[in-house]
Amino acid sequence: MYDVVVQMVSLLGSLLILTAFVGGQLRKLKPSDLSYVLLNLAGSCLLAVVAVLEKQWGFVLLEGVWALVSLWSAVKHVRRTWHSEDA
Repeated sequence: MYDVVVQMVSLLGSLLILTAFVGGQLRKLKPSDLSYVLLNLAGSCLLAVVAVLEKQWGFVLLEGVWALVSLWSAVKHVRRTWHSEDA
């Protein structure tokens, strides 16, 4: 059962990242869109957790950094939005 859950979480994380990628390629999403950033953040967090559980340290590094960069972008986007509403 554990393996099935891990595989499902991996697939979901991959699908979230690929959704952002395909949306960008089709020009439906821009890398600066909050939805693009959140798709990457959610997907990379899921994949990072799976990588930790499976002790795949190279993927922990990859997905961990991807998640941190996405989180940084999301925080920047939210701050920009808040500051534009204050003006």
